[in-house]
Amino acid sequence: MKEIVVLSGKGGAGKTSITAAFAALGAKDLVLADCDVDAADMHLLTAPEIQVEEDFYSGKVYEVKTDGCVHCFKCMKVCHFDAVSHIDGEFVIDPMECEGCGYCYQVCPTRTIEMHPRLAGKFYVSNTRFGNTLVHARLGIAADNSGKLVTKVREEAKKMALEQQKKYVLVDASPGIGCPVVASLTGAHFVVMVTEPTVSGLHDLSRVYELIRKLKLKSGCIINKADINPEMAGQIKQFLEENDVPLLAELPYDVRFTEAISQAKTIVEYDQGALREKLVKAWEEVRELTDK
Repeated sequence: MKEIVVLSGKGGAGKTSITAAFAALGAKDLVLADCDVDAADMHLLTAPEIQVEEDFYSGKVYEVKTDGCVHCFKCMKVCHFDAVSHIDGEFVIDPMECEGCGYCYQVCPTRTIEMHPRLAGKFYVSNTRFGNTLVHARLGIAADNSGKLVTKVREEAKKMALEQQKKYVLVDASPGIGCPVVASLTGAHFVVMVTEPTVSGLHDLSRVYELIRKLKLKSGCIINKADINPEMAGQIKQFLEENDVPLLAELPYDVRFTEAISQAKTIVEYDQGALREKLVKAWEEVRELTDK
């Protein structure tokens, strides 16, 4: 079983549309993992039927009990995040402001403050209309520790792939180079970088590539909307050549991407022409490079 990760330096580059197209082309050969848990949207194109739903807990939340409180105000004084308020004679900890450091819990002289696991989001295993399994999640509002949730989604996807004897785990990673991206990348067999021909696109691509290089991972690149700025597309291709990174595809700007999304379809289902041919060829090359 091999793991393929699709990522981009920033959001809006077309990463999820391309991942969904690969998921449709790979179909029963793969398990799909939506590791972009901060803004999960793979379910919009895959119409999943949820088979497993679990609460995901990470971090701690704190609560001040009325009984036993001596109103010393220590909890309120030590909180650096202004999460503790004194309202109508009672202390209240705002879970949206609390960073979970536990300082208030430690200084409370009467142990009136209680500590509980924080519900950070939901975790799902679903069947998609492509005939494969989608492992996905949704992070709660203002919840952190998305790296841990990414790791859980990824590990469960690998477990499912082994159980179902699939060839690949296809991962839709978060954009950027932060903690959730590192959690998606480490130990992957191949990385597909998606970029667009802009100054920021090239800058973000170079940052993503530097991370991939440090993790010693194989990679290739797809330039999306390549025709909107041929000069920048040329600079990106030069960057790829200098770093010996295969160019997997140059996709033109095409309104059919948007039309496909508006109908909850992948582009390879919606378009039977040149766009589909380019992505079919790219997917075949990704599999070939991954299996080497």
